Amino acid sequence: MSGAGDTSALAPTGDEEPLVPREAAKSTVWSFFGFRASDIDQKDVICKECHRVVSAPKGNTTNLFNHLKTHHKQKYDECMKAKANAGPPNPRQCPAPTQTTITATLHRATPYPSTSQRHAEITDAITFYLAKDMCPISTVSNKGFKSMVKILDKKYVIPSRNYFSKVALPALYEKCREEIEREITTVEYFATTTDLWSSRTMEPYMSLTIHYIDDDFTMKSRCLQTSFFPQDHTGEAIAQGLREALASWSLREEKQVCITTDNGSNVIKAASLNKWMRLQCFGHRLHLAIENAMKDPRIDRAVGICKKLVSSFSYSWRRKKELARAQKELKLPEHGLKTECPTRWGSRQAMIERVLEQHKAISQVLSSDRKSRHLLPSWQDTEILEAIYKSLHPLTEFTDALSSEKYVSVSFVKPVLHLFTSSILKVNDDDPELTNTIKTKILTYLEEKYKDPETQDLLNLASALDPRFKLRYTSEDRVAPIQARLMSEMAASLSMGPSDGGTADRAEDDAPSTSKKKKTLGSFFKITERARPTHPPQQALATELQSYLQCADLDSEENPLDWWREHQRVYPRLSKLAKKYLGIPATSAPSERVFSTGGNIVTCLRSSLKPESVDRLVFLAKNL
Repeated sequence: MSGAGDTSALAPTGDEEPLVPREAAKSTVWSFFGFRASDIDQKDVICKECHRVVSAPKGNTTNLFNHLKTHHKQKYDECMKAKANAGPPNPRQCPAPTQTTITATLHRATPYPSTSQRHAEITDAITFYLAKDMCPISTVSNKGFKSMVKILDKKYVIPSRNYFSKVALPALYEKCREEIEREITTVEYFATTTDLWSSRTMEPYMSLTIHYIDDDFTMKSRCLQTSFFPQDHTGEAIAQGLREALASWSLREEKQVCITTDNGSNVIKAASLNKWMRLQCFGHRLHLAIENAMKDPRIDRAVGICKKLVSSFSYSWRRKKELARAQKELKLPEHGLKTECPTRWGSRQAMIERVLEQHKAISQVLSSDRKSRHLLPSWQDTEILEAIYKSLHPLTEFTDALSSEKYVSVSFVKPVLHLFTSSILKVNDDDPELTNTIKTKILTYLEEKYKDPETQDLLNLASALDPRFKLRYTSEDRVAPIQARLMSEMAASLSMGPSDGGTADRAEDDAPSTSKKKKTLGSFFKITERARPTHPPQQALATELQSYLQCADLDSEENPLDWWREHQRVYPRLSKLAKKYLGIPATSAPSERVFSTGGNIVTCLRSSLKPESVDRLVFLAKNL
């Protein structure tokens, strides 16, 4: 039969965790009891003999004496004898009372209520951290994370992982979605990108991103969804899915200027069925042009040897070590070799560049191994690799530059194509025959794919509305039609309402005066709105367009959106068209980045995530 105040639970044995004495203990009975070292608040009293937990509310020792008397008679007698020998306490020998330190007070402080503001702030911060940094929700239950939070604020108690997965993250998603819905409601024009992707568990998804220029002429990009798409990837199904995606965000199709996609036949058909203007991704198109130019037996042999060479170093730590030693001896950059990835733009050129850079070090390592000498490229192979590098090296930087979401890219496509024709891909008599062949094939392919009249007009309009280029790269036979198209769209903007500049001016003029001011002599000569001379609308539009085209070009390094922000009052209608066309992305890289984010979320440790959770987590990671 258990004694008074005993509990049935057994504490860990002394071998597992040593017991520490009670702080400021005065009674002799405490020498037979202790606390776990991890029990900072010293709540659970543990018997040193039987390791049972004994109830001792507020340090009351009655239950402790009864426990010894019932279960450990010998220890009880020792305790009573020690108590008798101690005698009554001597006031002179008693230590002076000490004030509790702030740290000790915080140790014993009451935890924050779950409804308190501080508790909510820390919980929101942890939720933001999980969503933005794509961390598993199980992070909140990890010992290291809980220990860190306990050190940062001892009064905060972390909610369970179920709270974050079922309450906190869904609430953050709804809040973020509402903010974006309010943001895009006022957008006049927008462009989109889309792509299809399969996760680690082979579940199909379709992404949709939106791109636009806001009233302050700032480029904005938002990921709207990464939705589960189990239907067959036919053009009809994709077209329906894209229409439903826009409708779920209350976005009207007529406000969409263009959709940028890769060259998949099903995606092309979907845009055609929806009757949407489509721009082919410049990165994909250039990648296909390079692949087309690489169809040569000599190139296939040289690139094949290059791949085997890189693989031999990738799977051998000994060769990597020898390569690093050779790099130091030859004073070469200590770089690793790169492997080609068929779906990654520019990866072949990067692999060839690195092999040529480390050719001497690679030769030193492989020449000493009789079994690996056959991997060394011959001088003919080296010449072919150099010819490939010389023709492809200038192209990679253009792909990277046109893939940004933070600045204008579509207006660069026409100037870049012109630059390819006039200099970068121009045949040079001093170049090897293979280099000139590659250049000619790439250029011919790009000219063939970009000769579509609708695509040409879209690129010409975008360049014309960029104050850095205007009509400089538009062919002479298309200058007049592009000007007529601009005039037509400027006239259409008149029917949509007054320009921003005129509205602001009238608002200032019509503002009521707070105090009656004395008339000045100049006020008698002020022209009222009714008396102001007006020009026919068509003449006013022509004047605005010609004034814009004749003004000095902006430096090519400057941001055209900054220029339009400063000149929107001077060119009120053209500035609206600039918002319309300059927000189009030149590549579908934004959708590609969405899937990279999805890959970082659906890892091997999180492969059981449901599609709706994947959509929510990708949305938060991209938009927070």
